[in-house]
Amino acid sequence: MASAPAEKITESVTAEDQREQTDGFNLIIDALKLNGVKTIYGVPGIPITDFGRMAQAEGIRVIAFRHEQHAGNAAAIAGYLTKNPGICLTVSAPGFLNGLTALANATTNCFPMILISGSSEREIVDLQQGDYEEMDQLAIAKPLCKAAFRILHAEDIGIGVARAIRAAVSGRPGGVYLDLPAKLFGQVMDAAEGKDSLVKVIDPAPAQQPAPEAVERALKLLQSAERPLIILGKGAAYSQADDAIRTLIEKTGIPFLPMSMAKGILPDTHAQCAGAARSLVLKESDVVMLIGARLNWLLSQGKGKPWGGKKQFIQIDIEPREMDSNVEIAAPVVGDIGSCVSALLEGIDADSHSPSKDWVDAVKAKKDANVAKMAPRLANDNFPMDFHGALGALRTVIKERPDAILVNEGANTLDLARGIIDMYHPRKRLDVGTWGVMGIGMGFAVAAAIETGKPVLAIEGDSAFGFSGMEIETICRYELPVCIVVFNNGGIYRGTDVNERNSDPAWTTFVAESRYDKMMEAFGGVGVHATTPEELKQAVDSAMDSGKPTLVNAAINPAAGSESGRIGNLNPQSKLQKK
Repeated sequence: MASAPAEKITESVTAEDQREQTDGFNLIIDALKLNGVKTIYGVPGIPITDFGRMAQAEGIRVIAFRHEQHAGNAAAIAGYLTKNPGICLTVSAPGFLNGLTALANATTNCFPMILISGSSEREIVDLQQGDYEEMDQLAIAKPLCKAAFRILHAEDIGIGVARAIRAAVSGRPGGVYLDLPAKLFGQVMDAAEGKDSLVKVIDPAPAQQPAPEAVERALKLLQSAERPLIILGKGAAYSQADDAIRTLIEKTGIPFLPMSMAKGILPDTHAQCAGAARSLVLKESDVVMLIGARLNWLLSQGKGKPWGGKKQFIQIDIEPREMDSNVEIAAPVVGDIGSCVSALLEGIDADSHSPSKDWVDAVKAKKDANVAKMAPRLANDNFPMDFHGALGALRTVIKERPDAILVNEGANTLDLARGIIDMYHPRKRLDVGTWGVMGIGMGFAVAAAIETGKPVLAIEGDSAFGFSGMEIETICRYELPVCIVVFNNGGIYRGTDVNERNSDPAWTTFVAESRYDKMMEAFGGVGVHATTPEELKQAVDSAMDSGKPTLVNAAINPAAGSESGRIGNLNPQSKLQKK
């Protein structure tokens, strides 16, 4: 009689052992796959190395970088290009901190991104007992991103991933931090229960319709304008409401000014584009409609000398707190850009909402004069090259290849390229954005090539390239169709500064006549040294045709360049400089 219960217990344990199980590693991968994640950008290490291997085995593309900041930048711009949160995976503490710069930048620029980092165990961190790379990462991340979550239990992985995705893309998009303590990865649970715990996010970024009275107010103000102006920001490009925006602009005939990452929603060569008459339209306009653009430092906060006095503003933005951030907004229209522009179109009357002929003629005359004035500078073949001659050559490259992605950063290299290189399609120009932070170049280039499948031309100042230059090994390793042009004038702003105090070089100069092209050759890519605009164009055309990883060292006159580019006013000068 006593042996029967023992046999039943043995049978029960055996059946339990045979039930299929899963763990944190697999649940995280399954949760990401369920929500359409196809690519992860990151750097391997403890405690996430096995996670990356397993993700690859499950069909997710895992792109390994040399530094977490650049992996984070790649994830951020992937989010911008796709409207789905880009995923960056890092190790704990130092790796997390490296990724945090990209996360903060993504939040500032409104790019949807999720930074996932392994972390130390809570019981050790909270008692400060000295764990491996111990750090309270959640507390550090919270002030620098849109939302931050920590998952402690395997059964909460589905909800945690879902919350991160929804937070990243809903409303005004931004960066989200997801903290995964090392112990979570190894937690085991029943596979069927684990599958049931996963969440597929439904409609994570629902349309937000504007209030009818807000639309009516905006239309009435626009109708009163004689010299209206529309400013397109990168939010307009992110919205992918290209057709509606194009219809609004062309139906009204209002001149438009694209901010740098909004270039191409309508071609820069469009008759209504006022990019070449920027100073005039900012100063002389009377009613300004902002579509996905913020009145921050890039627009002089909407006041002061560039604006020539008080304006009346219409602002379209999904974030109501953006209104009145610097100046009074007479007609705020709160909602997603696609819905807002469509609502405006329903009430637009081309006759009553069009600008005066005098205004259109004045803008055209100023634009034509500035274009004619710039033309000979862009066509020069000076030796050594200056910025204008080199950018003139690359301007032609993009004109001939309008579907290519342009990545751009630097000081003079960025400021001048913004105005010189015309864009023809939306979301083809990627640059430093709101913060003006250097080092985005190679991360953006990698993600642009992977997410779009298009050839990428990265135009880099030599200083900016130094922040992420090692990632050319990543570009070569994955054999990406990226051509990098380094504008090499031997220093920050220029390469001619001198330290008159001692034998140390001036702190704004680099090694003279450096050969960045040799770096690319070291990793198996193509390196080219170009000294004239013609050589530069030939090298870039060859690279774009071949699709091979290429770096062109564009030798620029060391004396070319100006202090802080076009924002020298932000660089205070000492009144006590010693002679």
